[in-house]
Amino acid sequence: MAAPKKTVPKKTTTNKPKPAAKKKSNRSLGEKIKWFFIKAALWFFGVSIGSVIFFKYVPVPFTPLMVIRAIENKWAGKEVYFDHDWEPIEKISMNLQKAVIASEDGTFLTHNGFDFKALQKAYKSNERGRRIRGGSTISQQTAKNVFLWQGKSYFRKGLEAYFTVLIEIIWGKERIMEVYLNSIEMGDGVYGAYAATEHWYRRDASSLTPMQAAGIAAILPNPRKFKATGSSSYINRRKERIVREMRYVGKKVNYNGKEK
Repeated sequence: MAAPKKTVPKKTTTNKPKPAAKKKSNRSLGEKIKWFFIKAALWFFGVSIGSVIFFKYVPVPFTPLMVIRAIENKWAGKEVYFDHDWEPIEKISMNLQKAVIASEDGTFLTHNGFDFKALQKAYKSNERGRRIRGGSTISQQTAKNVFLWQGKSYFRKGLEAYFTVLIEIIWGKERIMEVYLNSIEMGDGVYGAYAATEHWYRRDASSLTPMQAAGIAAILPNPRKFKATGSSSYINRRKERIVREMRYVGKKVNYNGKEK
């Protein structure tokens, strides 16, 4: 009698889901480049506007120029000298505020960041080969000192104009002047009113006479070359002219419609 055949149970197969295939991006190279620049622009605007808002309330600890000067001195084997302390505008002599307006930007209190007449005059004079003061306003100089590097490229000038508009809108005139007087180079390794008045006159920033204030303002075109004390005849003539023009600024500087 034949033995019964063994039945082998059929293997049950489970239908496992196949891993989803990675979706291929349908974006073209041109679209990827476009989105890259859109994201970069959004990032730039966010960081730049955020920085301007931040420094409306927080003292500027250092500027790109301060870092560049320190590196230059280091490479040249010179002593890296750096003197900078923040001083509220209430403690900075009104004479110094008036002196830099008279010297650097006579229409500071009325323009919106740019003095187009001064720019036009500088452009025409440069075409004739004359050597004159540039047409940059205090607002433009502040934007450059705090947020940018030194240079004359059109790209940097474009960024300078952008930051100038931002600080005019967000900071206002008084804050611009406060940051300017605390960040500008006023001697070799000397930055800001507090350090400058101590360096040149051995006194605090609130007690400058008109002539002393004019001495600091007179050297701003080239503070590493000129001296506020023991000055050359050229700087002495500039001091006298600045003192005369300070009278037209008024007894006190009127910021944003409010006299200080």
